[in-house]
Amino acid sequence: MDRLVRLVFTLSAAAALAAAAPALAQKADPAPKRETYLCPHSDANAIDCYLDAVDHLYTMCRVTKSIEILEFGYEKSEEGVNGAKTEYCIDKHNLTMKQTYDAAVKQAGKNRAVTEALNSLREYWRSALVALKWIPGESDEQYKARTAEPYGVFRQRALLVRQAMAAAPPAEKAPATASAKSPPKPKSAASASAKSSDPPPKASN
Repeated sequence: MDRLVRLVFTLSAAAALAAAAPALAQKADPAPKRETYLCPHSDANAIDCYLDAVDHLYTMCRVTKSIEILEFGYEKSEEGVNGAKTEYCIDKHNLTMKQTYDAAVKQAGKNRAVTEALNSLREYWRSALVALKWIPGESDEQYKARTAEPYGVFRQRALLVRQAMAAAPPAEKAPATASAKSPPKPKSAASASAKSSDPPPKASN
C-alpha cells in the first residue's frame, strides 16, 4: 500500500512539474531585443535603426487609434478615456525614441547637415502622432488619407538624412608623425652638466 501511495505521489509531482515547465520556460525567456520591436526592418547602425523606427512606431500608434475608432466611432473616439490607448502609445514611444534618436545623433558626429535632417524628421514624426486624432467633420476616407500622408514625408526626410551622410566630406588625413614635425628635444640637465664639467681645451702654442 505504501508503495502505491509513493507511486501516486511521484506521478502527481511529475505531472505538476510538467504543467509548470512551460510557464517557467516562458518566464526565463530574455526580454526581446530592441531591434525586434523598434527597428525590425533595418538595424545595421544607429541611424538606420532610427529611420526604420520612425515608420514602424507611427504605424503601431496609427493601428491603435484605428482600433479605438472601430470600437467607439469617430465622433466618440476622443470622449473621456476612449483615446487613452493611443495617448499611452504616443507617450511610450516618445520615450522609446529618445534613446534611438540620441544614438543616431551620436553617429552623425560633427556632421551638422545630418544632425539637422534627423531633428527635422523627429519633429515631424512627433506632430504626425498628435495628428492621429480625428478632426470633426472629417469623413472616413479623408481621415485615412490624411493619416497615410506621413509615410511619404518620412521617406523624403529619411532620404535627406542619407544624402547628407553621402555628401559628408572625406575624413581628414592623419597628422604627420612626431619625428617629422616636432622640434628636437632639449638636452637633459644631466647631459648639460656633464658637458660643462669637461676640461677646457688646451691653448695652442
